[in-house]
Amino acid sequence: MGGAGASAAGRGVADGSRVAQGQPGAEPGTAAAGSDAGASPAGRGAAEGPRAAQDLHGREAATGGSAGLDRGGAAGGEDREHPPGVRHLAGRWPETFDDIAAVVDRVPRLVRELGLDGVDAERVVLAGHSAGGHAALWAAARHRLPPHARWHLPAPPRVSGVVALAPIADLTAARALRVCSDAVDQLLGDRLAARLPLADPAALLPTGVPTVLVQGGTDVDVPPQVADSFAVAGAVAGQPPRVVRIADVGHFPLIDPATAAARTVADEIARLTAGSSPS
Repeated sequence: MGGAGASAAGRGVADGSRVAQGQPGAEPGTAAAGSDAGASPAGRGAAEGPRAAQDLHGREAATGGSAGLDRGGAAGGEDREHPPGVRHLAGRWPETFDDIAAVVDRVPRLVRELGLDGVDAERVVLAGHSAGGHAALWAAARHRLPPHARWHLPAPPRVSGVVALAPIADLTAARALRVCSDAVDQLLGDRLAARLPLADPAALLPTGVPTVLVQGGTDVDVPPQVADSFAVAGAVAGQPPRVVRIADVGHFPLIDPATAAARTVADEIARLTAGSSPS
């Protein structure tokens, strides 16, 4: 899995190293979660989130913790969590989720601090590709987490919706298909049974947040069955998502701005910001 998160052209992008909310004069904003498995959408873009994550990383590394989320390399020396020959994992618990929550919570303040007067911080669409699609769906579902969960929100996020591109939307289905070399198991670690209900967007339905899945019909990286399973869960929960299936399209054309598939993604983002009020 890989590639940058998708957003409507001219509406803004958060790509794992920054969060931007379009250009002055743009109406809606799009916070796009990155697409690398477990790559933190907050990455290095949010102020308090990355510091907290790095503190957690540092403490675990100091006590001999396992290899985990790549923070982009350690300045001035070898990254202790990624020594030569150690396999990089597809994110890790709980730091990946700390970062997702931090970046989404940070967007409204970023808009104010950067003086983006033409951007409406309450007309944001969360968008992401592949594992970034999982991140976007999960970020929109945090109010469905139990109150004791560290990422719980008391109310739905003030977003216009979610557009998830070839998302790892149903973690149970993705595990059964061994998507991306068992990325779900890598992300959740050795307490998978306890963590799965807190991490799986399909288990957190209904969210009340307008949700669109854009899926390539010939995707072999994240097969359509994963999106289909999420759609079934949504229907059972009383919130069937809009599913846009694009025939003869694989995993990556959805994030290639030169393709018709990417234009479809942009259209879906525009439709949500134009037609939906914040949840």
